[in-house]
Amino acid sequence: MPKSLPILPAQVRKPGSLELGRIALNAYQSDPAAEAERFGRNGLVRMYRDMVFIREFETMLQRIKVQGNYEGISYDHKGPCHLSIGQEAAAVGMAWPLGAEDMVFGSHRSHGEILAKCFSAIAKLPEGKIPAMLENYGGGRTLRAVERYSRAAAPSELALDYVLYGTLAEIFGRDAGFNRGMGGSMHAFFPPFGVMPNNAIVGGSADIAAGAALHKRVNRKGGVVIANIGDASAGCGPVWEAMVFSAMDQYRTLWNPALGGSPPILFNFMNNFYGMGGQTFGETMGFGVLARMGAGVNPENMHAERVDGYHPLAVADAVERKLKLLLEGRGPALLDTVTYRISGHSPSDASSYRDRHEVERWQQADSILAFGSYLIANGHCSPVDLEAIRAGAVARLIGALEHAASLEISPRIPGEAIGGLMFSRGRAERTGDGIPDVTVVPDMNPRLISLREKSRSGLADGKPAPKGRSVTYADALFEAMLHRFREDPAMIAYGEENRDWGGAFSVYRGLTECLPYHRLFNAPISEGAIAGTAVGYALCGGRAVAEIMYCDFLGRAGDEVFNQMAKWQAMSGGALRMPLVLRVSVGSKYGAQHSQDWSSLAAHIPGLQVMFPATPYDAKGMLNLALRGTDPVVFFESQRLYSDAEIFVPEGVPEGYYEVEMGMPALRRVGSDVTIVTIGSTLFRAMEAAEELAAAHGISAEVFDLRFVNPLDLGPVLESARKTGAVLLASDACERGSFLHTLAGRISQAAFHHLDAPVTVVGARNWITPPAEMEDCFFPRKEWILDAFHENIRRLPGHVPSTRQSVADFLERDRIGV
Repeated sequence: MPKSLPILPAQVRKPGSLELGRIALNAYQSDPAAEAERFGRNGLVRMYRDMVFIREFETMLQRIKVQGNYEGISYDHKGPCHLSIGQEAAAVGMAWPLGAEDMVFGSHRSHGEILAKCFSAIAKLPEGKIPAMLENYGGGRTLRAVERYSRAAAPSELALDYVLYGTLAEIFGRDAGFNRGMGGSMHAFFPPFGVMPNNAIVGGSADIAAGAALHKRVNRKGGVVIANIGDASAGCGPVWEAMVFSAMDQYRTLWNPALGGSPPILFNFMNNFYGMGGQTFGETMGFGVLARMGAGVNPENMHAERVDGYHPLAVADAVERKLKLLLEGRGPALLDTVTYRISGHSPSDASSYRDRHEVERWQQADSILAFGSYLIANGHCSPVDLEAIRAGAVARLIGALEHAASLEISPRIPGEAIGGLMFSRGRAERTGDGIPDVTVVPDMNPRLISLREKSRSGLADGKPAPKGRSVTYADALFEAMLHRFREDPAMIAYGEENRDWGGAFSVYRGLTECLPYHRLFNAPISEGAIAGTAVGYALCGGRAVAEIMYCDFLGRAGDEVFNQMAKWQAMSGGALRMPLVLRVSVGSKYGAQHSQDWSSLAAHIPGLQVMFPATPYDAKGMLNLALRGTDPVVFFESQRLYSDAEIFVPEGVPEGYYEVEMGMPALRRVGSDVTIVTIGSTLFRAMEAAEELAAAHGISAEVFDLRFVNPLDLGPVLESARKTGAVLLASDACERGSFLHTLAGRISQAAFHHLDAPVTVVGARNWITPPAEMEDCFFPRKEWILDAFHENIRRLPGHVPSTRQSVADFLERDRIGV
């Protein structure tokens, strides 16, 4: 779309061919003398130590899970335990070149990667910096527990005990765990050492890691990001979306070169050849060599190569080489790290899907045995030294296990306290440092100037408008976005057609003129990556505004919204914030796959704030509220309303900054006989129905615009229900499973003795959305609300229903499933 990048027919139609280039396979050649000089004796021995600690840690977990005992210590671990026994060299080699500023994201099988990355960070940190890092994390909870038993003198030695205990306590669901026990085995992480969220969803870390790399690039942060994902994740759409997102040309063609080029991300596939029981090699995948995945993603083939993950030095060498090019902005990169899990998918897995001789061959090639022999052969240590290392690991683990297994020493968080972790409920004017980067002084923005000059006398988009400031719903959203862009240097926005087009519905028209590309840009048509990278960007501390062009496309970002965006604040035990706003337009007139209201889906998911303004005043005030918060918000917007001006607030939409009170419904009409509650654009059809009820039947309707779905203060609605004795709820969401039924239940419970009729719900039909010409038979109209009132609340003299809204009608539809 950018005019600066013309697409010329003579160029793109020119005959020729492409050479995709060579992909190296296991190219590392061991040179003991050079390795001794490069890594040093102590470094080589530390590699072995780290591998042994990881092996013993997971051996302990395996025994606890299967036998309930390790070295005389009994414990019944009820949770999951996905082990990576056999993959130690791959984890240690990957972490070796990394410092605390480098980030790794992993999978459900990441105990080894957690420990390896922490060990590497400890080795590189100055001794004097470590104590404060341990003390300041989690209010010192983990440190207090470790101090009860650790006899370590040096901070780095104490940190080793801290990491072992913190990881184990997290696996056991303890309050002193890294994430207060809310992450558990599959989600444990420790940000101070660069260990970022590990993901139970296969491939789930890929786009989140890409968002973290985006945060580093946009905000000029040091270090790189590694997404450690399994070979089976190669079949997951979000993984491909993440790679494509990370390889966009615009980082090098349109963005400011001073930013440094492409986001620094390495997609490191821990290729153990199995996805649970499915064998990727020869069965569930067709690439033969996983490294081939890089071919074609960009001209550099993602610098892809296969590396021997049973050789820690080979992995360390490959990662170090990739880091160099990533820091130069020449990424993304891909490693096919060949390894093998000797253990099953989990301790209950008998490995019936693979031949025992295959496992035995890999056991014979055990990387720990092989590397130990290498160290002895090259004079770095003796067999006695190696045994001392193993004994040291056992001793440390006994201390960690004794204390992590004790409920007295390591209690769990009270169950009710989990609710307090769902939202951070913070406010942040800025999520970054420095001066917000703009290309034109915002006050000189042409659209903003035009809005300031508008008068409410006359017409707004061809429609009569009352007096006051003539600002439409879309204009109001624009003003809120522009304000926060001026205030928060780390705020970015992106989605499909967000830049030069101005967004599909012109909300962003005018932003292109005052923002550089890295703050407002077009993303690929990859809803999973759009939402997932926004999660990664936000959990690293920046503010992301991502757009899903149509509500229906939420399905393509289902995991990213419902499993990632919603849960990481709580799964982190409060260590993370999620300043993320996902703008979602709710359509009409575009048929079955573009016109659905899925606000009820968002309402069902714990951990999401859900907003749905219906007026320009609220659109601006609620988006202002969302953009100053630190919680994830799904911000629904009705396409019916983008061109509408404000009619409920006499002065229109204020030019200055303001916020709408969180969770508070808006009273749109005062009445005494019935309470009508709406979500979204149905408000205006409810207002029409209220007018007719009054004019034709003398019935006074009180109308509430709910505005918020979660959190929601139902107090004003309940007070109204107790006054009127009747409640009718309406929205454009399909009636079956609608959030309105949840509200109906709440109102029935809280106001039961004041109600003269059952709470009535009016929603869209449980069909596909028909063509625009037939929408009157699908979405609620004024007549539906009147008919529902007549059939279920109070008979209207002389009224003849034109639609089927009775209980019998709904029971019949339920019987046939529509």
